[in-house]
Amino acid sequence: MPAWSSSWQLPDQIADVLPSEARHIEELRRLFLDNASSYGYELVMPPLLEHLESLLTGTGEALDLQTFKLVDQLSGRTLGLRADTTPQVARIDAHLLNRNGVARLCYCGPVLHTRAERPHATREPLQFGAEIYGHAGLEADLEAQQLALQGLRASGVTELAVDMADVRIVSSLLAGATIKGSTLALIHAALAAKDASELDSLTASLKGDISAAAREGLKALLQLYGDDRVLLEAEKVLPPAPGLREALQNLKWLGVHVGDVKVSFDLADLRGYAYYSGTRFAIYGHGAELARGGRYDEVGAVFGRNRPAAGFSLDLKELVRVLPPRPLKAAIRAPWGEDAGLRAAIARLRAGGETVVCVLPGHEHEVNEFDCDRELVEAAGQWAVRLLQKVG
Repeated sequence: MPAWSSSWQLPDQIADVLPSEARHIEELRRLFLDNASSYGYELVMPPLLEHLESLLTGTGEALDLQTFKLVDQLSGRTLGLRADTTPQVARIDAHLLNRNGVARLCYCGPVLHTRAERPHATREPLQFGAEIYGHAGLEADLEAQQLALQGLRASGVTELAVDMADVRIVSSLLAGATIKGSTLALIHAALAAKDASELDSLTASLKGDISAAAREGLKALLQLYGDDRVLLEAEKVLPPAPGLREALQNLKWLGVHVGDVKVSFDLADLRGYAYYSGTRFAIYGHGAELARGGRYDEVGAVFGRNRPAAGFSLDLKELVRVLPPRPLKAAIRAPWGEDAGLRAAIARLRAGGETVVCVLPGHEHEVNEFDCDRELVEAAGQWAVRLLQKVG
């Protein structure tokens, strides 16, 4: 096989974005950024790569495994291509802005994953996120949820649903236990997968480390998913533990205040990056998870500034996949020419926000990204726009 036959092929789950989809993604990027700006969020643009130790500080093994590594030819140090932007924004808040009060920050840019998070997903998401630093109250959690919901509604998503949990529920049941990080990760995975047999096996091996009540509480979590009645049931069946009742009350408050949207709770769901420290949520629409967020108060601690933080992120490429494709963009067709009146007319139309496509000689019937429903024609020495008479 000739070498050139495959040289243009891209790596698995990496793809070019073609015009119609690219336009849709760009429209969504502007929509979400404008929406965040209307709430008072300021745009930041962290770099795509950093020194690895800075990029991964405090994020846990999961993000480490998702991060591409390379060597900087200038310094010889190992660099990482970001797999998530939140740690970078936490660094900006802690070291560059260093504000005492609330900081609302948003961003939109590519991230790279060594492995796709789900089948058929891209390894190069275009991540939008919004984060609020400096407020420990539930108001910040609620604002993150409402901002995400408003953006998704504006983008055209219908029948949205919010699923909530709180990582403190599991951590409170395991409070005081000495458990290896690898074993704890397996417990979290068994809970998320609702795998009762795996959970029984793991907790049985820890009988000397966790109480029988805690083991029964973990087992009960597997059944605690559904509407707000789940929270009432949790108060009955889960053993008393530090912070547990507060976590349940927080979920109840958010469920009441989030607005006109279907809300569910899954108290065993611990998916997401390791830095979540409190409530977490996922937003679903069109049969897919579209956004993920929550509270991560500890994310800035490794940068020397332990500030309260809450926010969310989503992949605009994933969002476009579930939305109906955009129609072609309406445009005005104009002849190509050197006539000064023609050039001036085209310039005025473009300055007024119109798309004007000049048809190059010999290409009058080519199809492209634009739906030319009008044309620029000369009549009595003046250039004017008229409806395009389409054939067929």
